[in-house]
Amino acid sequence: MVILSVMYPATQGATFDWDYYTGTHIPLAQDAFGATGLTGAQVLKPAPTPDGSTPPYLCIANLSFTSPDALQASIAGPHAAKVFADIANFTSVSPVTQVSLPL
Repeated sequence: MVILSVMYPATQGATFDWDYYTGTHIPLAQDAFGATGLTGAQVLKPAPTPDGSTPPYLCIANLSFTSPDALQASIAGPHAAKVFADIANFTSVSPVTQVSLPL
């Protein structure tokens, strides 16, 4: 298994439409990448920090894939462009990504 974390930085003036993200974008990604190895999506909404500072991200999504090859097949596949183009429909910031292997 491999995890793709997609993180949306909380920058000055950033916008993020949670309803669109959870109701449209995540299902779009699941449909687009399910056949190439996406096994799950966990969406995390920031909570207040212990010291009261602003959380560094507006949203973090952890997408689980069966293998590194499945992740590569998904992000290089024919449906990836549609998923990436949809980002502009719910946020004004560019996401930061990280690939991780669970222990």
